Amino acid sequence: MADDSSDRVELRDVAIVGGGCYGTFYAGQMMRARERGKARFRRLLVVDRDPRCRFTAEIGAADDRELVVAEWGEFFDDWLGRPRGPDATGPGDAIVPSPLMPHLMYQWLVRRARARWPGRAVEHRALTAPIGTPYDSAGPDGTRYVSFADWLCPTHCVEPATCPVTRAPRTWEMGDTMERLADRLGLSTATAGPALFVCRHRVFGVGMFDVEAVLEGDRLVAAAGGRPGAVDVVVGTISGCHGAVSLLHLGEPATRERVGHVAVTP
Repeated sequence: MADDSSDRVELRDVAIVGGGCYGTFYAGQMMRARERGKARFRRLLVVDRDPRCRFTAEIGAADDRELVVAEWGEFFDDWLGRPRGPDATGPGDAIVPSPLMPHLMYQWLVRRARARWPGRAVEHRALTAPIGTPYDSAGPDGTRYVSFADWLCPTHCVEPATCPVTRAPRTWEMGDTMERLADRLGLSTATAGPALFVCRHRVFGVGMFDVEAVLEGDRLVAAAGGRPGAVDVVVGTISGCHGAVSLLHLGEPATRERVGHVAVTP
């Protein structure tokens, strides 16, 4: 969130995915933004499994920043699963994704759902409905990668109102497209969502989404799973122009769940 009086971005802890070229750049930009009075934060958490990654070599740890040596999934399972409070996740925490990262928040939602409903089918389902963007391609794991750009975008583009490539107004918004997709799917199948993690430029070329949006996505999945019967949840990690989208399929509730004896509550 921004401080209206100073136009300063106010954050708490910021998790940066990856300590390579992108993560190191984002960490450096966050530090510059703070030096110039445009951002305030408590800590930067740069997450990489390599203790000798580029962040270590070029920036390094200090009181306000650290390298968390862990797999990304392991880190988010721990960090997002902590009780809310001063020393855990809370309002103002944010995640800076890498442009080339896997669909990490979708994967976290899948693990959360499997823990919540151990006797229920929780699985990825292929999204076969047309999305309607110029670029639309399925990854090896079935994730659909979509974009309104059929051109090469500038590195670290902040998606301004005027597209820097077309030099015309940016008339598209991926979030609206995901909402329409969920509405179309809901006409023919039991569909919930979309649960969207929307990466927006905050300061000095750094885009991020709030931890609160991730937790709200988890609550949406929990509510969808409380419906009778099977349901598909549309999940997207998106920006204004680009996105990764998947269906999270929740099968028929197990017998014990249908009568209200859920082993792991939402």
